[in-house]
Amino acid sequence: MPARTPAAFVAAPLAPEVATMRELLPLASRAGVLLAARRETVAVAESAAGGLISATILAVPGASAWYRGGWVMYTRDVLLSLRDIDQGTLRGLRAATEPYAAFCARTAHDRLQANWGLAETGAAGPTGNRYGDPAGHACVAVHGAVERHRTIATGSSDRVENMHAFASAALLLLIDTLENIR
Repeated sequence: MPARTPAAFVAAPLAPEVATMRELLPLASRAGVLLAARRETVAVAESAAGGLISATILAVPGASAWYRGGWVMYTRDVLLSLRDIDQGTLRGLRAATEPYAAFCARTAHDRLQANWGLAETGAAGPTGNRYGDPAGHACVAVHGAVERHRTIATGSSDRVENMHAFASAALLLLIDTLENIR
């Protein structure tokens, strides 16, 4: 008799209105085309997106040519566990801000020796973070030949939708940067 999967482990289908990683693939593919054409690489540091940025990049065939790696740094302790980063380094920085996102993008760039570092930090929901930012608030940054960052506010408390929006915003920032840099 074949083994049966316990009902608790059967994945329920997503509602049609819930965004999926497949919808992010065109963005990751575009970023990959741009990076490959430039013979450059990217490294990712993400938080509230929970690995969705890296997972989407890795779903693109040939990503190993331009993706150096990344990590999910869901807490400040994870960032502090990296060599040469201490409380003094982070003085004046708090998560879910543009300066913190820029710091994380620089760290990914430097530590993984990529041409570009891409970072995201925010509050996916359903509630805000401990700093007072509401659910749906995130900051994304890219660091390389130039450094750019922006803040996203979805106005939503839907965790999955926000994770998708944060990943999308990060990939769009990378694409826009690569398309407009000389």
